[in-house]
Amino acid sequence: MSLQDSSFRIRSVNRLVDGPASTAGAPAVRQRPELAAPCPQPFECAVLFIFGALAVILGLLMVVPAVVEIAADGKDLHAFLWSAALCIFVGMALVLTNRQESIVLNIRQTFLLTALAWFGLSFLAAIPFMFGHLELSLADAYFETVSGLTTTGSTVLAGLDTMPPGILLWRGLLQWIGGLGIIVMGVAVLPFLRVGGMQLFRTESSDRSEKLFGRVDQIAAAMLYVYGGLSVLCATLYWVGGMTVFEAAIHAMTTLSTGGYSTSDQSLAHFPSPVVHWTAVVFMLAGGLPVVPLAHALAGGFRALIGNSQVRAILGFLAVVIATMALWLWVRNDIPLADALRFAAFNVVSVVTTTGYANADYGQWGPLAVGLFFVLIFVGGCTGSTGGGIKIFRFQVIGRIIGGHFRTLVTPHAVSVTLYEGRLLDDGVIRSVMIFTATFIATVTALGLILVALGLDFMTGFSGAATAVANVGPGLGEIIGPAGNFASLPDSAKWALAVGMLLGRLEFFTVLVVLTPRFWRG
Repeated sequence: MSLQDSSFRIRSVNRLVDGPASTAGAPAVRQRPELAAPCPQPFECAVLFIFGALAVILGLLMVVPAVVEIAADGKDLHAFLWSAALCIFVGMALVLTNRQESIVLNIRQTFLLTALAWFGLSFLAAIPFMFGHLELSLADAYFETVSGLTTTGSTVLAGLDTMPPGILLWRGLLQWIGGLGIIVMGVAVLPFLRVGGMQLFRTESSDRSEKLFGRVDQIAAAMLYVYGGLSVLCATLYWVGGMTVFEAAIHAMTTLSTGGYSTSDQSLAHFPSPVVHWTAVVFMLAGGLPVVPLAHALAGGFRALIGNSQVRAILGFLAVVIATMALWLWVRNDIPLADALRFAAFNVVSVVTTTGYANADYGQWGPLAVGLFFVLIFVGGCTGSTGGGIKIFRFQVIGRIIGGHFRTLVTPHAVSVTLYEGRLLDDGVIRSVMIFTATFIATVTALGLILVALGLDFMTGFSGAATAVANVGPGLGEIIGPAGNFASLPDSAKWALAVGMLLGRLEFFTVLVVLTPRFWRG
């Protein structure tokens, strides 16, 4: 599928277009001719129409925390109602003024819509934080919202234990719908946009035997089934472990989305139950696994999950790192072996899957732990999951490239091919992976230098840059480490970090290509 002639029908955009509620179901697009007003700029109309539909959906979602505020006699009822009304008004205005008989999205429009949905909807979703009793500044509100929708989990809020339930629920919903949008983007959008080597995972293949699900609607239904079903199961187990129903529901949403927002400033250290911690480990890992093979496994095809190269790689990697860290805690810190294993498994899985929960301050575990967790920030989950970071499959591809290079050095006249899951890695995939990885490192470096220039110390600046671009959550050090938050950072640093979160979540080029003059020249 070439860049010039590729297009998506709007009936598929409800599933393909990324955004906080991209799979929640948008209004029907095909209008009766007598109701469809002609649009003088069809390129912008197609994008604005769908953005408006997503804004309406976002406004309707704001009614949920408003209902909770009514039940709890909270302080933010009017903030959510006014915010919902504003989102619905803006969304309906865009929908009604950009109607067409038939809307077709080409590749350029898909790039634009994906970037606009994440950046624009983040502003609309930030309104309750500014109108409510928190009265956050625009910088703080946007930072908190972007961190939620990108499932990063960094926060500027303190006093979560006594915060009104509407705000806590809204934070959880932001991460849950953001995680669903991330899965849609990773499974259905980025492979077609050929971003970062993701074309490896296109669901349309000439080899029908490789397809787990044949059509996009089957993929969307499977994603919603797996994501929703696992969320309910996770909430149930949290409740069994000692959480209230409200706490269990919010933590289930932020666990499956690998987001990490909690109802307590202490994160999951507030809940000392081993049942809670091991439940979090299992479902954080589930959130970091590719959703399509996971759905296939839950339907009875367990071999599809175990046979997945990414799944085997991440499970093996986690086993080695957890064992190493548990042994370190047991020997150096004199922690009982069972507790050392629980602390190591929880925090390692949390960072690798980019969830960002903490049940201990691993910054106090010694220099090996600090160095290891900084490295783990970059790893990330599997493609097609809610995890961020560089992602396991890119490390696998890089490993195969390095191995092939060594084979060429040893036997220069031998014919050597590079395979991934039995498929030949073409030059386009290899080039995309290498460019993505280089861009990731360059972005972290540049953002770290910007933060240091803004007055942050080296550890805070560079760990903050890494955790933002990788969408992990907590950084390292006393200020933004597992026991701190981002509230004390200057507004300029928060804006820079918010941009870093969005760039990392959208795989860089989805945004950067929109900023090029050639893109707007068509």
